Amino acid sequence: MKALLKQVTAIAALLVTGAGTATATGAPVWRDCYDGLSCTGIEVPADWDHPDGGATVTVPLLRIPARERKLGTLLVNPGGPAQSIPLFAVPGFRDQFTDLAARFDVVVFDPRGLDVTCPAPAPAPLPGPLTESAYDAYAAANAKFAADCTAAAGAARGHLGAGQVARDLDAIRTRLGESRLNYFGSSYGTVYGQEYAARFGARVGRMYLDSVLDHTRPDPAAWARAGAVTAEHNLFRLASWCAADAGCALHGRDVIAVWDRLLATPSAGLVVAWAAARIGNDRSRPELAAGLAAAEAGDTSAMTPRPAPPDARLARSALCADFPAPDGFPAAKRVEAELRAAAPRLGWAVHPWRVSGHCAGLPRTGLNPPAGLPPMPRVLVANGEDDPLTPAEHGRRVAAQLHGRYLTAAGGHALYLRGNACVRGHVHRWLWDGERPPAGTRCGSAD
Repeated sequence: MKALLKQVTAIAALLVTGAGTATATGAPVWRDCYDGLSCTGIEVPADWDHPDGGATVTVPLLRIPARERKLGTLLVNPGGPAQSIPLFAVPGFRDQFTDLAARFDVVVFDPRGLDVTCPAPAPAPLPGPLTESAYDAYAAANAKFAADCTAAAGAARGHLGAGQVARDLDAIRTRLGESRLNYFGSSYGTVYGQEYAARFGARVGRMYLDSVLDHTRPDPAAWARAGAVTAEHNLFRLASWCAADAGCALHGRDVIAVWDRLLATPSAGLVVAWAAARIGNDRSRPELAAGLAAAEAGDTSAMTPRPAPPDARLARSALCADFPAPDGFPAAKRVEAELRAAAPRLGWAVHPWRVSGHCAGLPRTGLNPPAGLPPMPRVLVANGEDDPLTPAEHGRRVAAQLHGRYLTAAGGHALYLRGNACVRGHVHRWLWDGERPPAGTRCGSAD
């Protein structure tokens, strides 16, 4: 997915070519795009809290037509928050959605404002451990990024949170002529699904949330702890794999002892940052083991950070509207300390945007902070047990509040889109026939 996202900038212009735009009250006018698919955009109020203000934003849509016995429309968001529609120009990307289109018109939406390109890129994320000077410098750079992007963001500025997006989804439902919303959300798309369930639960047909990011727990340390502990557990799983697999570069050695020795070297920060980016994917085990073995021998060249593509989009602003980070350096440092106590070797450093200064300096406008969910049982939820980005505890917590069915699954992130056949089978039976997996069902890993 990361490799695909790097191609967005080069191909994003294809999204507009041949795409129609519906008026604020009209039905969508579809145009051909991406070799046999259809694209459009619908105009919605920029601020649903003041819809008569006149300003609007456009929500891009892409449609994959149903192949047989159409059941209606399934609205899909693959996550991010980011643009996903331009990725349909990448060969193979659409294959992830082919089975869903067996019975539904699959309509993929890109959240409002994420097609905006700011004049300059956002500052690079802060690594841990946090220092006050780095935090303050980052906050200043983040504030400048937001100020410089004011004109480019236009009416979307301050209106990027899931509370606005959920109302966009209901407008899409209405304009597609659907009495109920059938919804598939993966990763950040589950935040939009939770918000829709909270606001419009009576209008949900069937919903599937994959790799849930819990939007119900306001305490940042409690919220991030499960992911940190999962990442730490994955380090021990790496050690177990190395003990059993002769192909591991550290086979026959104590992987945890190797790790601890590396943490005592001047390269510790480099090692932790490199490993933290890979520990959530079991397919990275050979690379992880080889990198750690080389580092212990004094060679950290494989861990040297490579230049990342500039990030001049508003995804960070959207995330920070829904998950505002600790306010100020002392609060962020306290959260970091709590995570280091729970997961001292590695987990505390995984996905530092959760608790660091990621949102520091951004305007505190249009916030949609986490809150509890009312019952809305027409939902199936699945999270990977080994996923530190969206840990299983997040999915179980959301499913329990909604009174939905939770599907336990081994593996990592984005279970359906990454091809877990067991998960996909249950999802199809749920979305097509309303058949829930029996309580306690567990799917194995797709790896």
